[in-house]
Amino acid sequence: METLDSAIAEHLRCPRTRHRRVEDDYAPPYPAWSARAATSVEQVVMGYFGVQSRGPQMQGRACAALMKIAAGFALADGPGHHDLAHYVDAEGFDNMIAIAYWDDPAAHARWSATPQVDAWWQADERLHEGLGYFREIVSPRVEHYETLFNTPDRFEGVGVVMGGLSAPLQEHAYWGSMRDRIPLSQTDAMSASGARRVIAGAPAPGQRVQVAGHENLAVIRSGQEWTETTGQERKLYLEEMEPVLREGMEFLRDQGLAIGCYSNRYMNHLDASGAPLQKSFGLSYWHSLADMERWAESHPTHVAIFGGFMRYVQALDFQLQLRVYHEVSVLKADEQSYEYVNCHPGTGLLNGLAA
Repeated sequence: METLDSAIAEHLRCPRTRHRRVEDDYAPPYPAWSARAATSVEQVVMGYFGVQSRGPQMQGRACAALMKIAAGFALADGPGHHDLAHYVDAEGFDNMIAIAYWDDPAAHARWSATPQVDAWWQADERLHEGLGYFREIVSPRVEHYETLFNTPDRFEGVGVVMGGLSAPLQEHAYWGSMRDRIPLSQTDAMSASGARRVIAGAPAPGQRVQVAGHENLAVIRSGQEWTETTGQERKLYLEEMEPVLREGMEFLRDQGLAIGCYSNRYMNHLDASGAPLQKSFGLSYWHSLADMERWAESHPTHVAIFGGFMRYVQALDFQLQLRVYHEVSVLKADEQSYEYVNCHPGTGLLNGLAA
């Protein structure tokens, strides 16, 4: 049998003061991999740049604004990778988002300060175009996040800028494996403290609002691609898996606050011209990793997702063309920056703060 790797890169391993959920001889039922960054990478930047609009008459203007944001990524010090995505929120607003990744916070800072980026964002016109804008920037240190992929030949998200690949992993396919893959979990419970708060502006349209996150706020991007599925597998995914997944995502969107989920977006990838791809992901912000784990392990909506996925892989004898992945970060307060321009009060980290 092939020797299993740890999700925690060798240079980030240290003597454990907190135990893993599994014994040293645990062998997962199917393979999975983590992305690996160069040892010189100490921190990454994940930027979510959004354009918010309402109604079909505004979609052309919103799409043009998204393309303006994406064109800025080609400037010096721009991101190493970006995705475009779309989501309709609980209030019926369209949200088009460009998600960008850097493996160097200094490069991101230089890019963000360029006049083409900063002056455009700060311009008064942003408040008077009939659109909302937001930028949610999280910058986890490498000890504070993990990635997981069910295939070794294509990365998504932050994995693209990390560039390297682990051997097949030990820490997956059991409850608690997400926590065990985060290097910080070797010595730290990663318990949340403090609260989100508005630090500038007021959560209302016509305003620029800045929100501060708190210690050990957690964020997850969890995605799937069904482009290459055919026959029975495609039917299983579209008719059985996806409706259950959507139900869970909508529960988090509409009722997540009560269980510690500040915001959830179930998004569809777009190509460079704005057409939908056969790829989707959930992006959610949580009060803590523990709250995320409780939902995953015990809430009926996620138990249904997990049970459906296990039936799916067993029906296909673990031979999947479906690609699934996730990235999970547990963030220090100084690794977060959230800013909303002319957005409604239920947007992103604003959600629940107006009350």
